[in-house]
Amino acid sequence: MAYQYEMIVCVVNTGFSDAVMSAAREYGAKGGTVLHARGTANPEAEHFFKITIQPEKEVVMILVPSAIKDDVLHAIYKDAGLNTPGQGIAFTLPVDAAVGLPKPDGQ
Repeated sequence: MAYQYEMIVCVVNTGFSDAVMSAAREYGAKGGTVLHARGTANPEAEHFFKITIQPEKEVVMILVPSAIKDDVLHAIYKDAGLNTPGQGIAFTLPVDAAVGLPKPDGQ
């Protein structure tokens, strides 16, 4: 099944949601939603990934047309991924239905 939209979810250290959205907008994302969260990683994860995990997080959810998902995802990881001060992770989820949105171009 081909999906019209995908949701990109990015979890970053507090204060880096603007970097996520700037990167996403460069590749066509229109906007997103930021949720405040608290991470629960254990010290073993910090040692394994060789990073310090800050407990305060921001979760950025961005709904994008499937056609631009990969470009947006890679731009976010480049600007706010694990090897940046934002120490972000990002993943996508298929969206099988959405209301209140225009159809992606060409559909």
